[in-house]
Amino acid sequence: MNSKYEAVIGLEVHAQLSTESKIFCGCSTKFGSAPNSNVCPICLGHPGVLPVLNKKVVEYAVLMGLATNCKIRERSTFARKNYFYPDSPKGWQTSQFDEPICENGFLEVTTSDGEKHHLRINRIHMEEDAGKSIHDKGSETLVDLNRTGVPLIEIVSEPDMRSAEEAYLYLTQLKQILTYLDICDGNMEEGSLRCDANVSIRLKGETELGTKAEVKNMNSFKNVEKAINVEIARQIDIVEDGGRIIQQTLLWDADLEDVFPMRSKEESHDYRYFPEPDLMPVLINDGWRNEIAKSLPELPEKRKNRFVTEFKLPEYDAEVLTSSRQLADYYEKVIFVTSDYKSASNWIMGEVLKVLKEDKIDITDFPLSAENLGKLIELINNNTISGQIAKDIFPEMLKTNEDPAKIVKEKNLVQITDISELEGIINTIILNNQAQVQQYLSGKESVIGFFVGQVMKASQGKANPKAVNELLKKQLDEQK
Repeated sequence: MNSKYEAVIGLEVHAQLSTESKIFCGCSTKFGSAPNSNVCPICLGHPGVLPVLNKKVVEYAVLMGLATNCKIRERSTFARKNYFYPDSPKGWQTSQFDEPICENGFLEVTTSDGEKHHLRINRIHMEEDAGKSIHDKGSETLVDLNRTGVPLIEIVSEPDMRSAEEAYLYLTQLKQILTYLDICDGNMEEGSLRCDANVSIRLKGETELGTKAEVKNMNSFKNVEKAINVEIARQIDIVEDGGRIIQQTLLWDADLEDVFPMRSKEESHDYRYFPEPDLMPVLINDGWRNEIAKSLPELPEKRKNRFVTEFKLPEYDAEVLTSSRQLADYYEKVIFVTSDYKSASNWIMGEVLKVLKEDKIDITDFPLSAENLGKLIELINNNTISGQIAKDIFPEMLKTNEDPAKIVKEKNLVQITDISELEGIINTIILNNQAQVQQYLSGKESVIGFFVGQVMKASQGKANPKAVNELLKKQLDEQK
């Protein structure tokens, strides 16, 4: 970015709440149902129907507010946001305007340069989703109203971000919190998490905000980062060429990695907000708020810090292990069986995550129980098997989820720790590899790795590596 300028970025994030029914009626929120099958007169906006607010939506919104340091309003109200579009059968969207349920929160992110950034959240409000217009069915536009009335919360930041990296980290942390609370699955591809970015630029040192453009259609975290960087560069080029930024909505094209105009940007007065006459105000007293707060889980940042202090893990390990609530839960179940915290971390970050990536599955679908992984680590630590044997039987455990001790016993894989037996194997290896013996005696001590490999091969991986190293060095040194 041209050093004369700084970016000013704010994000509007829509999170679809994981309730079984819609926000104002009992229709299912299930994704992937046949078009227009999850609808009723209420979400279709038929005359005379009356909405009834889903209590779970309120509780989820409050949970997110508490998790993001927001003030929870005792009284919040709904409003009608008026616009006419085929996917909005009522002709308006029921949302919240001047009295949102949560306001004045914040998150903190740390950028790659080690700097901490305090990013304010202006508001979190409840609203209903619109339907979906389908434009790729020949010359016709079709409308699927299944999504109409699906509950959303919109999380609106202040324009506090100064780089695409900050926006990426903020969005990542929001998704992490939403999934830890188990109120949204965070799937951007299916549209359950959507992000619009308001981007402007100004000369460094200025305090007034520049003219903003809103960037939409970003369906991954990386695309959010890319789109913001492209838009910053576009605005700087316009200003440097003597042009003027126009307030408009832009669409991000991930294939071309560029933004294209969609329409002029609306202001709030364009929607002619007015109070929703069919819904009462939402009243949240201290008792209800405190009851909701009791269901708050340990949040990712606090859990990460605990993993570092309690389990003495490196910060990187703790960050990876707490990236999802389910992965952190799996780790804690492993260390319930073994107190080797670092080995448990190494196995999960290495072998487990490798399988998850290759098989494209989540830790909740991982076939090996945390208990049996913990038992496998204990077999290594008590010298029953070597680390190599553990890695050899790991694939079989993935298939059967069998107790590793049973597999070791059945396959006769118990580690050889008997000194006399190991000495016999080592004597034979030394006798048959005199050229390498001479290399060792002449000062090339790294050749000991060759001997270790030969011993492990001869013992079918069952020799205790530590004992092998000690005995090899002792016997080779005796020949000097």
